[in-house]
Amino acid sequence: MAEPWLSIIGLGEDGPAGLSEASRAALASAEVVFGAPRHLALAGIGARGQDWPVPFDLSPLLALRGQKVAMLVSGDPFWFGAGGTVAAHLPPAEFRAYPAAGTFALVAARLGWRLEGVTCLGLHAAPFSRLRPVLTAGVRVICTLRDAAAVGELAIWLEANGFAACKLTVCEAMGGPRERLRDGADWPDITAPVAVALDGIDLPAGAGLPRASGLPDGCFAHDGQITKRPVRAITLSTLAPRLGEMLWDIGGGSGSISVEWCLAGGSAVTIEAKPERAANIRRNAEDFGIAHRLRVVEGAAPAALADLPAPEAVFVGGGGDAALHADLWARLAPGTRLVANAVTLEGEVVLAACHGRHGGSLLRIDLAEASPLGGFRGWQSSRPVVQWSVTR
Repeated sequence: MAEPWLSIIGLGEDGPAGLSEASRAALASAEVVFGAPRHLALAGIGARGQDWPVPFDLSPLLALRGQKVAMLVSGDPFWFGAGGTVAAHLPPAEFRAYPAAGTFALVAARLGWRLEGVTCLGLHAAPFSRLRPVLTAGVRVICTLRDAAAVGELAIWLEANGFAACKLTVCEAMGGPRERLRDGADWPDITAPVAVALDGIDLPAGAGLPRASGLPDGCFAHDGQITKRPVRAITLSTLAPRLGEMLWDIGGGSGSISVEWCLAGGSAVTIEAKPERAANIRRNAEDFGIAHRLRVVEGAAPAALADLPAPEAVFVGGGGDAALHADLWARLAPGTRLVANAVTLEGEVVLAACHGRHGGSLLRIDLAEASPLGGFRGWQSSRPVVQWSVTR
């Protein structure tokens, strides 16, 4: 198409007055304008307007492909907006976006915060636990919320998770005549659209999750089947997570390896045969705010590996048997990183054979911790772990 048929127009709370000349021209030329009722009313669209279906669906818009169509969205269409949804269905040549200053930019401007130093989250359709990996002393966060009631719910969540000292500012109807910023959550007349600004300036040192691998075992729900903290730290270092990479965690146990992989910015599929352990993995994913990036598959490998997205790394807990490793070696693409831990003699034999056949590194991890010994102290040894790591 010579010209884009779809205009994606960012609209603020000030309505048409805040639109650029280009946005106004695109809106005026549209034969049909899609939007939420609030946006259509703000822009005074009238008979050309068409409400989005509930639940949200692009099908009515896509059915008009080739006509002059506009869609009204809040602020910047590609910053927690509907622009990304459109781009999944249309090439860039078919649409043109006209962004306006969004809630995040407006809140930062009112508070005098450098936006590049602020974490921005869309919590209007996501759990508050997404904040858990983010909040720490001195951090600043701006997040959109579902409605006025969500402000009080967020305050309760902050207190329950040790962040009660976090300064909270309620930000209502940003950019329009109803704009209002107030400190604290205890307001009876909060109006939507609403966002909150969280300032961790008063949080104590040590609040929040550390960034290094090896979180305390007590952070996880588990039945004792968990890769212990020191071994987990070594294992994650060997797996070498990178932003956006996919992990297969075979024999997930508590899912601690997958959780920390996702906290480092990746995604994971965890394979676990026991339903009660799979339930713990899901609980841990929810508690750490990474359930959107951690998928649990109940079953046993290699059968459970069918149709999974290709991984950049694979972890085999419990070592795995010869048949599993033969299947993985044939299945995985060249360049895939593979790490397997074994604590039994039989598992060691399998990994030693794999090392002899494919190379890589074979590491024995012996750990001991000081513990009471009568009136003195002595070293209490843990079971040694043998780790094989290799790049396919």
